[in-house]
Amino acid sequence: MMPVWVTGVGLATPIGLSNAEVTRSLREARSGIRLWSADNFAKSFPAGIVEGDFDAGFEKRDLPYLDRLTKLSLFAVDQALTEAHLANGFSRFAHRAGVFVGTVMGGAESEYAWLTDHFLKGKQTARPFPMVAGMPNAPASWISIRNQITGPVLTHTAACASSGVAIGDAMRWIRSGDLDIAIAGGCEASLVPPFMGAWDGLRALAKPDSDNVERSCRPFARDRAGLVLSEGAVFFVLESEESARQRGATPLAALSGYGVANDAHHIGSPHSRGQFAAMRSALTDAGLAPGDLSYINAHATATPTGDPVEVVALRELLGEHCDAVPVSSTKSLHGHLLGAASAMELAACLFAIRHDFLPPTAFLDDPDPACALRHIPLCAVPAQHIRHTLTLSAGFGGTNAALVLSRV
Repeated sequence: MMPVWVTGVGLATPIGLSNAEVTRSLREARSGIRLWSADNFAKSFPAGIVEGDFDAGFEKRDLPYLDRLTKLSLFAVDQALTEAHLANGFSRFAHRAGVFVGTVMGGAESEYAWLTDHFLKGKQTARPFPMVAGMPNAPASWISIRNQITGPVLTHTAACASSGVAIGDAMRWIRSGDLDIAIAGGCEASLVPPFMGAWDGLRALAKPDSDNVERSCRPFARDRAGLVLSEGAVFFVLESEESARQRGATPLAALSGYGVANDAHHIGSPHSRGQFAAMRSALTDAGLAPGDLSYINAHATATPTGDPVEVVALRELLGEHCDAVPVSSTKSLHGHLLGAASAMELAACLFAIRHDFLPPTAFLDDPDPACALRHIPLCAVPAQHIRHTLTLSAGFGGTNAALVLSRV
């Protein structure tokens, strides 16, 4: 099978705005979860908030067309291209370069601003900007425009598996020989009152921890209380081995397996069969057995019902290796990035491979017996040689995506 190399990664996340900063946060269990609040909204929630000003680097005339979602995405993409030595653009690739983006909500900030103008200020007609700024495919389109990428430019929405599907699709385009290179990843920036209120209506959100808001997301814990929503953008440069060698690019890791499966169970509740099928498919695609895995980054969102369902799938997948393969959920530190969740957690796997450590499930001081696995609680484990990792994402509607990342 044709190798697909990762030659660059860039990110804007609650736990850092650079590869070094995110790696440090994972190694030191530094949480990026803060208290979110908004004007005219009574409740406050814990959330993974990206700190920083992202207007720099854009022409003033373009800013009205750029939702926060797109700004975060372009910030992350610029980092990835710099690391991959592609800052001068993609002209050499012509139509053999593509863009693959996963997102759930699209430009929520732009849509919320227009709805506020309409319902509270009585405006009947919007300015020209909200329509195009809020499009779910706006980040992918801007990545294409800024870098003159003329191959496929595609946006995937599969709930919390969106960026996993986007990355997997890019991988398949490259493997097939139809593309040489792709920018692939995910983005989400939907921390706005209507969206937070909708999630609150599902009774799925954690309340702020009374002692320390950073502890609000506790996957696999006996006292877990719900998920913590986050924002951010994470993008990778993926390319064929031949393309990378011709450019003299250094591989960071190899994307070696992808699996996608639907559990066909319930629009809002997961079933282990879909999760197991996606992970098994990804391992088969990579030519690996469960015992070959050095680490699994679980979907585990810290919901009372969701975590045990995933544990059933993981135990079925690992079988006799269940007590040998380490598992963690880094959502305890960065929260749930929704459409960017798969990409965020693949980045955690990449940094584990590159820097030889196992990322932890922070704040897991009392694991639920119903979630028995070989956990990595509280602190990262250093000095580990990581060969193959797997990350799973499970979305509403039943779509499950699994990715295998391997040391080169």
